Amino acid sequence: MLADPRRRSADRAGEHLLHRHFTADELPRLRVQVEECAAWAGLSETRRGDFVLAVDEIANNAIEHAGGTGSLLLRRIGDELECRISDSGPGFSEDVIPRILPGLDGATSGRGLWLTQLVTDRLVISAGAVGAVVTLAMRLR
Repeated sequence: MLADPRRRSADRAGEHLLHRHFTADELPRLRVQVEECAAWAGLSETRRGDFVLAVDEIANNAIEHAGGTGSLLLRRIGDELECRISDSGPGFSEDVIPRILPGLDGATSGRGLWLTQLVTDRLVISAGAVGAVVTLAMRLR
């Protein structure tokens, strides 16, 4: 659910911009909402495109590898725009992120994670209560 910019919630964990569950059918709208929130938060246009691409890659991974659904929390924390995507799949670790562009090393998967690591300022993969939690962030300045 996209909050009205004048009524966004703030707490010690940061300013919540968007929190919603999603399925494959909702990915196009999710991309638009993430882009709108990133623009409102002040992420530059060039960085915004990279951020939306990274969020889309991780959301697609949740759909493809973790049961077809996920949850997204987008928030501004200090000078960062942070997106946390969680799912209920089997989970995974940062060890699955290829060191070089997938395909050059014979790998057939991992391109989205590799790309996300390349374009973001922070990428953390952790275990959730169930499934995985992927947190990616970009500095606003």
